[in-house]
Amino acid sequence: MNGYIEINQELCKGCEICIHFCPKNAIARSGKWNASGYIPAEFQDNGKCTGCAICATVCPDVAVEVYRD
Repeated sequence: MNGYIEINQELCKGCEICIHFCPKNAIARSGKWNASGYIPAEFQDNGKCTGCAICATVCPDVAVEVYRD
């Protein structure tokens, strides 16, 4: 099963919890500042995302939406 995620850049505070817990290393820091002054996470489509939703489950800011094909 393939999946992908969308991270709301304005809700994300850059805590990196999703990055740490992603088993497929499909999330990284974006390198861009959001309007609140944080560097948010972003989805790195490496073709390995399964849509497991661990990232959305651990996100304290409810900034991650998961989609499965």
